[in-house]
Amino acid sequence: QVQLVESGGGSVQTGGSLRLSCLVSGYTDSALCMAWFRQGTETERERVAMIEGDGDILYHASAKGRFTISQDNARNTLYLEMNDLKPEDTAMYYCAADLSDGYCPVDNDDWAYWGQGTQVTVSS
Repeated sequence: QVQLVESGGGSVQTGGSLRLSCLVSGYTDSALCMAWFRQGTETERERVAMIEGDGDILYHASAKGRFTISQDNARNTLYLEMNDLKPEDTAMYYCAADLSDGYCPVDNDDWAYWGQGTQVTVSS
């Protein structure tokens, strides 16, 4: 059973940076889709960045150029480097995973494994 634990959230001023980490356990030899989602108190859950099973990386338009998703060599940790943070980035950030056979879930609710979330707050 895959387990995910996020860390690295906190409070930062506009223009600052944070690096989120997601510790992955229970992973065997199966390829995984990995992604970061976020949900604000008044916003719908959205996918911020994703690494597909074949290694392709996709970003939400709002994250492109500011955020970087990556994994360590052992694929035990997923990272999200966030730069030039803005107040609209304020949200609970979640790490998610799903078994991959060449594509990742289209519906956000179809991702099989989720962490508990880590709060990111960006103030002016």
